[in-house]
Amino acid sequence: MAVLVRKEAPNFTAQAVFPDNSIKELNLKEYLKGKYGVIFFYPLDFTFVCPSEILAFSSKSEEFEKRDAKVIGISIDSQFTHLAYRNTPTDKGGIGQVTFPLVSDLTHKIAADYDVLSDAGVALRGTFLIDKQGIVRHQIINDLPLGRNIEEAIRMVDALQYSEKHGEVCPANWKQGKEAMKPTQEGVAAYLKSNAGKI
Repeated sequence: MAVLVRKEAPNFTAQAVFPDNSIKELNLKEYLKGKYGVIFFYPLDFTFVCPSEILAFSSKSEEFEKRDAKVIGISIDSQFTHLAYRNTPTDKGGIGQVTFPLVSDLTHKIAADYDVLSDAGVALRGTFLIDKQGIVRHQIINDLPLGRNIEEAIRMVDALQYSEKHGEVCPANWKQGKEAMKPTQEGVAAYLKSNAGKI
């Protein structure tokens, strides 16, 4: 499994279904245009864990927007299957009108470039946080049965933005509004003095 953290996010251009149900090309660099990116891979449309994750990302769209982050979903399905998935109501196993683009990776090249392509030919549940310079700053890969925690994706955006703004580092279980630490021995000691029992 490739570690893409600290590397430039592999760029791609592919057909996608947008929130207005239009189908057109999406180029990653052009679409992000200096914003943060949260891209997530999932195995297939019309499957089992996937709709719960897609709907969870969609329900938090305002939280990502507040953080200047754009969400993109990617699977190996065609753009036409994505459109059918969007146009199928949730009580029929679809996802309804979700708030972000769904990219078609029919050639499997995007999944391969991000090294999430499984032996079965579908993408593992990979999530990648991309900063405003197009660099991957966080990645996590789940096996197929294991659904993601979308709050954790938001927390990682918060941690990255806090670190960028303040030059501090975010310790275990850090959340927005909590104390961070200065990246020095004195900073660690000061943080642990008041927080060791709460971690």
